[in-house]
Amino acid sequence: MDDQLSNIFEALEEIEHDADVPKNVRATIKDVTSALAEVNKSLALRIDKSLQKLDEASSDPNVPMHARTQIWNIVSILESIQ
Repeated sequence: MDDQLSNIFEALEEIEHDADVPKNVRATIKDVTSALAEVNKSLALRIDKSLQKLDEASSDPNVPMHARTQIWNIVSILESIQ
């Protein structure tokens, strides 16, 4: 599971530093990273909060398709952990 989380953090960082992704979506991705890193909360709670934010980010019409696909992949991994 730690490998999956590290892969998720790498993918989130990639999206966050992608200049093609709108600023508001990059800010949401940064929030997801922060939510997943909150070790004082249960994993299920962190995943649930992250899934909500990722759903919001993937719904943005200005997100490029490659970033949207990455977001969907992250969602799939998070759902498999939960």
